[in-house]
Amino acid sequence: MMTALISVSDKTGLAEFAGSLASSGWSLVASGGTAKALAAAGVAAMEVSAYTGSPEILGGRVKTLHPAIHGGILSRGTAADRADLSGPGWSEIDLVVCNLYPFEATIARPGACEADCVEEIDIGGVALLRAAAKNYARVTVVCDPADYGRVAAAAESGGADAALRRGLAVKAFALCARYDAAIASWLDPGAGAGLFGFAGQALRYGENPHQKAWLYTDAPGDGPLGGRVLQGKELSYNNLLDLDAAWRAAAGFSGAAAVVVKHLSPCGVAAADGASSPARPLAAAIACDPVSAFGGVVAVNRPFDADCALALGDTFVECVAAPSFTPEARELLAKRRNARLLEMGDRPAGAPVEYETRSIVGGFLRQEIDSGDPVGAEWKVVSKRAPTEAELAALRFAWKASIPAKSNSILLAAPMDPDDPAAGFATVGIGSGQPNRVDSARIAVQRAGEKARGSVLASDAFFPFPDSVEVAAAAGVTAIAHPGGSIRDGLSVAAADAAGIAMVVTGVRHFRH
Repeated sequence: MMTALISVSDKTGLAEFAGSLASSGWSLVASGGTAKALAAAGVAAMEVSAYTGSPEILGGRVKTLHPAIHGGILSRGTAADRADLSGPGWSEIDLVVCNLYPFEATIARPGACEADCVEEIDIGGVALLRAAAKNYARVTVVCDPADYGRVAAAAESGGADAALRRGLAVKAFALCARYDAAIASWLDPGAGAGLFGFAGQALRYGENPHQKAWLYTDAPGDGPLGGRVLQGKELSYNNLLDLDAAWRAAAGFSGAAAVVVKHLSPCGVAAADGASSPARPLAAAIACDPVSAFGGVVAVNRPFDADCALALGDTFVECVAAPSFTPEARELLAKRRNARLLEMGDRPAGAPVEYETRSIVGGFLRQEIDSGDPVGAEWKVVSKRAPTEAELAALRFAWKASIPAKSNSILLAAPMDPDDPAAGFATVGIGSGQPNRVDSARIAVQRAGEKARGSVLASDAFFPFPDSVEVAAAAGVTAIAHPGGSIRDGLSVAAADAAGIAMVVTGVRHFRH
């Protein structure tokens, strides 16, 4: 008779699966809590303590860590191994069904104390999974309820074949690796969180058709960026990168905001603190650079309503990300059959990303997300003229909007309504990703055209020479914010004073490579 050991924290689908095994003639052994759940469902199983002849101890901390269990799992099926087991009266275990204590869910729970988190570090479960996965030549290991169906079908015919056993072993090892990384990262945030993911889906291709690509997610079954695709074609590798950039940027604003991204570069940003709908910011963000917005990706941080759908006008967009979409908006957007809609739920407030990881040759880089100026950062006026209140408000918007822009960025911003600065602000010209800031300044001014006159400028780059200030002055920019810190800052300050421009240094840099 084939024997299955079952010890699960997540009991989803357990009764049906175990019942199917029993109906197929399998003998079931279960740990205490699992055995009770099976008994309540009318499925008979021998408790581990009865099987081993040893009671659970330490309040259930030790129950499956016993030679009868691990010997039965690790037996290679040889005569010598079976003889070792038969002496004490033990037998081989052919199937191990185990999932782990919910450590990640516990540490994510508000108010969870250290003792609660430590208690959810699984020991016996990881040992079971590793033992069964190591012996995949003979033993089947199941760590995900989603695999119950195919394993039950295989069990009816005597057990899983070699390919299925191997695939399930890979899944178990990957789960253990991620689980350990989560624990290490909780103890030390720099130790490795985010380095393991769950296989989400194979993508059509990578950045180019000759490159293969895959999506991995933070949780099993998660959609792209943790959201849910509502309509449109399959998301591509490039779509996902652009959506990530747009969503991060939009979610960084407290007021209603809209961001348009093309090839990982923001080409329009707008926000209004007092607005309930992001429709007006969306229209302003598109108007910043309508040529680049065509074929771009849009993200808003408020529900996408019918006014938002109308604000898109004739602009073709690849993807739209929003917390939700109203039925009226869905009806209008349904006409854009190729546009992908990504519903993000409450992620702006409830699930901030803390770290990002990038690969390099022979390794990877990991850093905290740049979420804005650190606490205590203060701006300093360095020009003869201080910015007006309206200029300062526009500068603060432009400064925040510059964070997701590529290094050497120059953003020009102005009120969406010149007669009502409280209505919010929008970029009117963006230049970024250039090897020097002068080219970025020229691009921003060119894209802004006449809208540059009366605008303000924010840059992530140092201003060691007056050239960028001179380009801005000629275009009619009235105020500038930049990090400061160059030994030649005085040259830029002098150029600003000569043009009557107000200049502040932030003391903070927001490079984005």
